[in-house]
Amino acid sequence: MNFSSKLLENAVYEISQLPGIGKRTALRLALHLLKQPNGQVEQLANSLVRFRNEITYCKNCHNISDTEICEICASFNRDPSVICVVEDVRDVMAIENTGQYNGLYHVLGGRISPIDGIGPNELHIASLVKKAKEGTVKEIIFALSNTMEGDTTNFYIFKQLEGLDITISTIARGISVGDELEYTDEVTLGRSILHRIPFEVQ
Repeated sequence: MNFSSKLLENAVYEISQLPGIGKRTALRLALHLLKQPNGQVEQLANSLVRFRNEITYCKNCHNISDTEICEICASFNRDPSVICVVEDVRDVMAIENTGQYNGLYHVLGGRISPIDGIGPNELHIASLVKKAKEGTVKEIIFALSNTMEGDTTNFYIFKQLEGLDITISTIARGISVGDELEYTDEVTLGRSILHRIPFEVQ
């Protein structure tokens, strides 16, 4: 791709570093921004810089937040005795959009995947086990993607929780094997949360 401007080339390169954005799409976005008022472009740039510099993670559930404790954990309308374990913040958003869940969350930050160099110590598993041992949690729901890595993570956490007086369940398998949770439609995901089943070691 030949560019008549080094500034345009640099902008296209930086935009194309975003996931799912190719060079042609990046060029289209860069040219679109060029046509916008300066104030609008500056507002976009400032919001991205502020997001990167000021965003924090909830010290309780590891969800992204503007404050030390996220809105979900701070809400008096949530049931703190039920914790839904998810891989990342996109899964929290997906489940929240169903309107079918009223407990708290625990964001692992990924799933165990030795091939990618991700082991239990790279995830927020220890803090989940600590929470479970404090005695206030009655149920933990596994809501990880229905993949081999997701199942491996479920099994590892299950073994860490053995012996505790806690109900361990998993979302119902209305979700196809290999599917990512964030792409599941809200109706199916909502029903999976409502009709969760006991977690069983296969």
